[in-house]
Amino acid sequence: MPGVFGAINSRLQGGLIGKDLKTLSAEMPPGIVESQEGWLESLPVPGTSIYLKGKYDLLVRQPDNTYLVIDFKISQPSEEKAAKYRTQLQTYKYALEHPRAGQPLQVTKMGLVIVYPDTVKYEGNKAVVDFPATWIEIPQEMESFYAFMRELDALLTGPMPPENPDCLWCAYRHQGDKLSKPGTQIDIPF
Repeated sequence: MPGVFGAINSRLQGGLIGKDLKTLSAEMPPGIVESQEGWLESLPVPGTSIYLKGKYDLLVRQPDNTYLVIDFKISQPSEEKAAKYRTQLQTYKYALEHPRAGQPLQVTKMGLVIVYPDTVKYEGNKAVVDFPATWIEIPQEMESFYAFMRELDALLTGPMPPENPDCLWCAYRHQGDKLSKPGTQIDIPF
């Protein structure tokens, strides 16, 4: 089943390339969708040894020639998703503005486009599904991103945290030792 969602997601996004984002919905910010699923790699985040790599969903050139980066979701729309995906979108913004190679882009807006199937009509030999779109803008708040990156860097470069019997990561990091013994089968904790 996940392959179906990937195919739907790819077609919904790909159909927007070269079009104004408002063709998806009047509530969308204006701008021309320039690219889909672009790879990113950043310079190190200041004050850390962390650099970022990843792939955004959509990049939109706005009328003022700045950019809007979008994460595209097939999900029930809710405002709680803004908090859930804020760091992900801040990561894209940082990488686009501080690329390891190429020209930096000024990202002045970031947000989620969330679609979820609503109605189905049967026309001839086709099922036509309506996917209304919802726009949720993510506030820039880059200082919280930098603070999170510094915290993450301290964790990754600092001493190993003490073990906790309730911690799934603690259990997971010992699985390799157990699996290296011939004939051993184990359940991975997640």
